[in-house]
Amino acid sequence: MSNQGVATDGTSSKAGEVKISEESKSLQGGKKLSVLIVDDDQLIQMMHVALVKASGVDAEILIAENGEVAVDLCRSGKSFDLILMDKHMPIMDGVRATRELRKMGVKSMIIGVTACSMDYEVKPFIEAGLNECYQKPLDPEMTKSILAKLSKGN
Repeated sequence: MSNQGVATDGTSSKAGEVKISEESKSLQGGKKLSVLIVDDDQLIQMMHVALVKASGVDAEILIAENGEVAVDLCRSGKSFDLILMDKHMPIMDGVRATRELRKMGVKSMIIGVTACSMDYEVKPFIEAGLNECYQKPLDPEMTKSILAKLSKGN
């Protein structure tokens, strides 16, 4: 599998280059989490990275610029505690990616993050296998709460 479209510090990668950030914060007594951010918008990627880092959990953060990259990462054996999935992306959207991940048996918590607000727009995304769905931008306190629960194994 190529690492094209994957980054680990909130910046885009170039042609197979993976950038690694050693920066993380620890939540006392919590396990290290693996978080995948799936979004084609670099500003949103950076916002999600900042929210995860600000939460105080020890987390490895990977970024996939579309659903196909996310599916390929999971197919290659990488597992995640949390996947933050955008709905509208090029190549493979969040609905199709979520459906594929669930078909593959991925048990990660998948949270849809979308600008869509109408029920008819969000319903197919939820039906694809999301655990939860929120509107952009994510609320910092809600994000911290989800990450804290995951780091404690809840």
